[in-house]
Amino acid sequence: MQDERLTCHAYILQTMLLSPQAERNWESLCLALEDVLEEQSHRELFALELGSGTGQHVIRFAQKMPFVTWQPSDIKQECLDSIKAYIAATHAKTVLQPVHLDASEPWEQWAGLPRNSCDVIVAINLLQYSTFKTAQGVFNGAGQIMRQNGLLITYGAYAINGTITPSCNEQLDAELRKTNPEWGLPDIDVLRQLAYGNGMRLERMIEMEEYFKCLIFRKL
Repeated sequence: MQDERLTCHAYILQTMLLSPQAERNWESLCLALEDVLEEQSHRELFALELGSGTGQHVIRFAQKMPFVTWQPSDIKQECLDSIKAYIAATHAKTVLQPVHLDASEPWEQWAGLPRNSCDVIVAINLLQYSTFKTAQGVFNGAGQIMRQNGLLITYGAYAINGTITPSCNEQLDAELRKTNPEWGLPDIDVLRQLAYGNGMRLERMIEMEEYFKCLIFRKL
């Protein structure tokens, strides 16, 4: 029995992916989310994370915000396995098992999530590593599956009015486009228009570390 437990523990450790960036920025992200969700902390919330990656963020969020039930998702199997391993290792009670979800697909294919079922949707470092079709999918989907007054929260580096500053963000944009010509820093004004077309408005912009930003969109 003990051998089985040790084997299981070793498998969990092997499956857990580690992102140095996630380790660096989880705390500031937690503070931003806690601030944004504070007025609703008296009730139970349901949150969907798009592109959960390793699972490090969602576990930290669950530990800091026990009033939220989290639904992690990703398109890569190795990420889904890593998220499961983090849930098992931390015994997270408010994190559901991860689901395969491609945000570029129509919302009806978003893992069976019904219309008006989410209070919060979080996308961390997703939009700059995505095609414009995925960005459209994120806002179309959020407009459908979020409840009234629901919040779509995106985090990353952005262009503003077609301009990217400072030089480190210009460099990041160039590297992304070299990897995939359809990737790159999304323009906040384009995202604002996508939000408006899907019944949301950009309510707040929070300055974060390393010239990144949190954008808070509210469903009207």
